[in-house]
Amino acid sequence: MTTIMIIISLALLGAVLGSFAGAQVWRLRAWQLDIDRQAGHAYDRQEWRHLRVLRQSHLHRDRSRCLQCGHVLSWYDLVPLASWLSTKGHCRYCQTPIGLFEPIVELVMGLALPLSYILWPWPLPLSTGMFILWVVIAVVLLILAAYDAKWRLLPDQLNYGLMILGLLFVVMRALLIGDVEIGSLLGSLGMLAGLYGVLYVLSRGAWIGFGDVKLCVGLALLLSDWRFSFMTLFFANILGCLIVLPGLIRGKLHTQSQVPFGPLLIVGCVVSLLLGGPLLSVITKLSIG
Repeated sequence: MTTIMIIISLALLGAVLGSFAGAQVWRLRAWQLDIDRQAGHAYDRQEWRHLRVLRQSHLHRDRSRCLQCGHVLSWYDLVPLASWLSTKGHCRYCQTPIGLFEPIVELVMGLALPLSYILWPWPLPLSTGMFILWVVIAVVLLILAAYDAKWRLLPDQLNYGLMILGLLFVVMRALLIGDVEIGSLLGSLGMLAGLYGVLYVLSRGAWIGFGDVKLCVGLALLLSDWRFSFMTLFFANILGCLIVLPGLIRGKLHTQSQVPFGPLLIVGCVVSLLLGGPLLSVITKLSIG
């Protein structure tokens, strides 16, 4: 019964954090467009006007608003999934369609936290501190994945934040579990960040962006094992093929199409972190057998 209650609580917490993450994606985008505009860089003027409601209040009294009419949302407009379902995906005040972005982000996080608990590879309660830190990291990863999927960009402030959180995770893991090896950690960095850094230099940014290289540093620290980093690359590329090949066949994509790879790397990292140990055990048994 205790386990079931924890799983339900984590699902509810995940949905709430997913709602928070979705809101931060839009605020981050509005902030980025403002910076680009003030710096004289190219920016989407229509999108800048569309997100103007997010710049109408100071941070200390910022409230969630409808992006269309600017109406300040009440608490019953912010209940994860339930509010979207109650209005059939429309703003309660201007009836403008909200879209699927918000409920998808809430659902993903609502499933991610209980699954993380079920699949958590380290003993609890010994690693409770690591799990709490993982919840924070999961929110950052979700914002990064959502932002990159929408705008093909990985914001530096999030990438650097992920690096710091990844380093904290390594230190905590080394102190609590004691299974971090320096050689394997360096191999993880070389496998992900090193490889992507080389690809970035060779292609001069044509194949991948420098944001992907920075993302790989944070992911490599989080994984701390070159074998898991290899798994991450494998899963990310498999997912990429599953996404790109149907698009090429239907003619919706072509050889020059840009596909955001950040979300694929993040999914590959999460799968490798939570399931890497059991998968390695299966591979070892199969190779011995």
